[in-house]
Amino acid sequence: MKAGRRKLLQRGGSLVLLLGAHELAFGASIVAVRVWPAADYTRVTIESDMALAARHFLAANPQRVVIDVEGLELSPELRELVGQVKAGDPFIAGVRVGQNQPRVVRLVIDLKQPTAPQVFTLAPVAAYRHRLVFDLYPTAERDPLLALVQEKVYADRAAEPSDRAASAVNDALGDFIGQMGHKPAAGPAEPLAVPPVAGSEPASPGAVAAKRIAERLVIVALDPGHGGEDPGAVGPTGLREKDVVLQVAQRLRERINAQPNMRAMMTRDADFFVPLHERVRKARRVQADLFISIHADAFVKPHARGASVFALSESGATSVEARWMAQKENAADLVGGTNIKSKDAAVTRALLDMSTSAQIRDSLKLGSEVLGRIGQVGRLHTARVEQAGFAVLKAPDVPSILVETAFISNPEEETRLRDPGYQTQLVEALLNGINRYFAKNPPLARNRSM
Repeated sequence: MKAGRRKLLQRGGSLVLLLGAHELAFGASIVAVRVWPAADYTRVTIESDMALAARHFLAANPQRVVIDVEGLELSPELRELVGQVKAGDPFIAGVRVGQNQPRVVRLVIDLKQPTAPQVFTLAPVAAYRHRLVFDLYPTAERDPLLALVQEKVYADRAAEPSDRAASAVNDALGDFIGQMGHKPAAGPAEPLAVPPVAGSEPASPGAVAAKRIAERLVIVALDPGHGGEDPGAVGPTGLREKDVVLQVAQRLRERINAQPNMRAMMTRDADFFVPLHERVRKARRVQADLFISIHADAFVKPHARGASVFALSESGATSVEARWMAQKENAADLVGGTNIKSKDAAVTRALLDMSTSAQIRDSLKLGSEVLGRIGQVGRLHTARVEQAGFAVLKAPDVPSILVETAFISNPEEETRLRDPGYQTQLVEALLNGINRYFAKNPPLARNRSM
């Protein structure tokens, strides 16, 4: 009798071994939950040891998105989502979590504005396990060019408070901007649109002023690499690429905005992830005169050092290192997490494949000017502008470069990148390179339909 029971237990043990941990697990285990609020969109991420599936629907009165996550039991880790929502989040008012039915957890996200949610999964990559992602996008976003014009108007108004004539025009323009401030988003690179004036009625002072400002503004698109779920490279003492390049870009924005008739547009101004094709689309929507992507390099060996500048290549890369760098930077979408099933993303990528020889030629000119100025404040890793197939440089109508400011993996250069004084020197070098490029290649007047 005992021998028979022993054999039965042995068979049961064999069955357990054959099934493995996934089949035995009652539900997935949560590794982490994260909320990334931003003006562009808010991302909610649930990271788990097993792939999750979810269904969602929108509900009204009040506005909310309801998400049922299958294969999951309510846990303390999931409840942490409630406390991660910040008061200043532009999209989420609050989150509620509960066990809707066995092995199905329901998340209710209360919304502050009409939202178009995207729900998708990401396979394990880099340091991440399985991720279930909820991206909450606005159903209508502000026109980015209009926002730049608005910034310019308010800056001029603050600089010249005693000029009554200018103040009157600015007041009229301010009213005009207020009326147009929440225009629904349009397709890539759509010019700033203003409703046509009926009959022969002359355009309002605000519309005329807006047209003039938009026509004469020189716009530089600044692209701080990585962000949000994608930290980029990490230095020996923990300095993250996404943080330091954002600091450099913010300092450069201040210097550009202080120049007469210049404005900087940032693809991200906080810690959130922006897909590569969306970075390019943002630059094209404001018809930027230049696009500068800012990064901090890394290599497997800590002795690598120096700054580099890259432009797009129509054919192959100019070096093995340039090809490796492009492959590494192009992998940002995998780490940061983008919805590859999005129809709009696929269409945008197709449009951005139409790179032109003229764009590359101008990009090389810009890169040469910037490289020369950077070389005066620090060591160069490469003394020429390298070329490769960087996805973020594929705007067919905007001269574009990618600047690797230094090797964050090098202990000495990580220390310099953290130093505000060095960041200031780097920013001045970038600004001087930009100004030298414009001195030799004046920007063309924009064709705005106003």
